[in-house]
Amino acid sequence: MSDLFNKIKTKVQEHKPAIVFPEGNDERIIKAVSKLHEDDMVKPIVVGDKEEIHEKAEDLGVSLKGVQIFNPKTYVNFDKLVSSFVERRKGKETEESARKKLLDANYFGTMLVYENYADGLVSGAAHSTGDTVRPALQIIKTKPGIQRTSGVFIMVKEDKQFVFADCAINISPNADELAEIAISTAETAKAFDIDPKVAMLSFSTKGSASSQETQKVSKATNMAQESRPDLVIDGEFQFDAAFVPAVAQKKAPDSPLQGEANVFIFPSLESGNLGYKIAQRLGGYDAIGPILQGLNKPVNDLSRGCSVNDVYSLALITAMQGIMEKKVQTTSN
Repeated sequence: MSDLFNKIKTKVQEHKPAIVFPEGNDERIIKAVSKLHEDDMVKPIVVGDKEEIHEKAEDLGVSLKGVQIFNPKTYVNFDKLVSSFVERRKGKETEESARKKLLDANYFGTMLVYENYADGLVSGAAHSTGDTVRPALQIIKTKPGIQRTSGVFIMVKEDKQFVFADCAINISPNADELAEIAISTAETAKAFDIDPKVAMLSFSTKGSASSQETQKVSKATNMAQESRPDLVIDGEFQFDAAFVPAVAQKKAPDSPLQGEANVFIFPSLESGNLGYKIAQRLGGYDAIGPILQGLNKPVNDLSRGCSVNDVYSLALITAMQGIMEKKVQTTSN
């Protein structure tokens, strides 16, 4: 277990946030929830038919005794969720359509987070990213000043940890969007006790090549620096110039990064997705995520190929985000 996760586990166990798992019939979810409950890490809320889920848990040889299981069809506060959802959607849903939509586990689970019955949600083991993100965007929505959500991975190997973005959501962000992603990712890094040193990646270092693609990254860098002069953000960089001090000395000797970047902003989803998978499969890093950032409350998306350990880890990350969001709200109030 890395130092990062040891810190997260200590913090999460102290606060024990409530986390919703909409995919209650998935074997990996059941096993991970059982372990989370057994380890006294979070207060899991599982969505689905209670009898079916307990029966499946028994077949798997695990216990869900003491775990809350909510069935949308019989949930005591369902009418309240329907009314709140109609109000939140501001004329885009009728009571009839809301009732139908909230029978969907992801919409139901997201409403539990919105109504503060839970601190965060983890889904995606059996659903597409769209199925997880759509309810979050419609109900929880993005923070003030944030135009869109983005997806990051925390890459962990022993005592090393890096943050990669956007690897999950935005296919071809423009300069404005890339700058916003950089700032959001720096804040995400801070939430996990990583002092962000942000590199805006390209196939060029400080104008060594010139194209629409490199100019976009350079413009985004300038925008991010102007918006948040308190953050260490620089670019555009080839990866080696951002990561290897000796290369940085040759290619960008005046950069504040000095080859010590730990947050990497990729210019497109294509490069970000490839980048994190290369680090994961060739470099032996654990890829935790995608962690969705920019939302008012944490909702995170699993890969459909996830393992039980992936579910467990992402639940801890989500719980940590929930703790940080509460801290921010308390401070602002």
